[in-house]
Amino acid sequence: MSLAPDTVIGNLPGILPDRDILALIAEGVIAGTPAPDEAQVQPASLDLRLGPKAYRILSSFLPGPARTVADKLGDVMTHEIDLTQGMVMEKGCVYLVPLIERLALPETLAAVANPKSSTGRLDVFTRLIVDRSTAFDRVEAGYQGPLYAEISPRSFSIRVRAGDRLNQMRFRRGADLLDDLALSRLNAAETLVAGPADIDGGIAVSADLTGTGPNGLVGYRAKRHTGLIDVTRIGAYDPAAFWEPLHAGADKSLILDPNEFYILASKEAVHVPPGYAAEMVPFNPLVGEFRVHYAGFFDPGFGHAAAGGHGARAVLEVRSHEVPFILEDGQIVGRLVYERLAGRPLSLYGQGIGSSYQRQGLALSKHFKRV
Repeated sequence: MSLAPDTVIGNLPGILPDRDILALIAEGVIAGTPAPDEAQVQPASLDLRLGPKAYRILSSFLPGPARTVADKLGDVMTHEIDLTQGMVMEKGCVYLVPLIERLALPETLAAVANPKSSTGRLDVFTRLIVDRSTAFDRVEAGYQGPLYAEISPRSFSIRVRAGDRLNQMRFRRGADLLDDLALSRLNAAETLVAGPADIDGGIAVSADLTGTGPNGLVGYRAKRHTGLIDVTRIGAYDPAAFWEPLHAGADKSLILDPNEFYILASKEAVHVPPGYAAEMVPFNPLVGEFRVHYAGFFDPGFGHAAAGGHGARAVLEVRSHEVPFILEDGQIVGRLVYERLAGRPLSLYGQGIGSSYQRQGLALSKHFKRV
């Protein structure tokens, strides 16, 4: 994946594709020491790297419109930690890590961040914070300054080190979200989900509790007492040591216990055409007291036949709140909203870039041995 030296970023609205992200790096709009490289660039997003130090903090925070993160850090920091040799982030604790990347955005570009898929499937709550901000994971147009990751492992303690990538960023010029009419037309042309599509502020995604395989597996629930997970080790861990398998019941329902973490799958096979990206709306209080999908971004080419996808089910990262909740088979748990890209990407998800979840069904993160 590379660009000619004279490549110029276009001016169309929408999410910037990889070719424009590479141009931003070449122009110094995205910078860092060491400089970002092509391996961090996905079809429509940039992986962000942890810097050489971390801070254990008492609580999450936002700096507010008049303060920097560094100004606020002194109020909540307990101690500084060296990340160059690696460290264990303990379950239930909160950490702040300055990222290697920093931005000098023009007034025409804003950015938004979210955890990477593997981060979300480990139940590692990760959010971006920037100076003078009043919201997580949002970077206003024209922002110039450092980036920070707030990290809080919720189910498993993790081992991380400088350079590891837990969250990602996409860049947006204006907004080009598809309304329901445009989404219906795109679905008719591209089959965004197999079968009838429920379109109302996005395409409905429902839970599959019918079960797969001879044992009727419907999902996994994180165990409370486990070892730690090194985020750089791929296919290294026995799922049985970390997860309790869940099987289909006669009534095809599942009781979500408060503050437990579940991995489920959607009934729908999802397709994201090359000129678009999609995002799962993470929580809708009208459908139940639970949150779905911490890492809800779908790159262009996810489930796309030309990229080896042929449709791929969405893995649902689910956490119930406050009270037990009965989830029924086929119940809507969220909606996918689609947005146009500002240009065609050089590569697609799964197309020779080492994507881990193309053609997926019910799947744990890449750190676990495949069942």
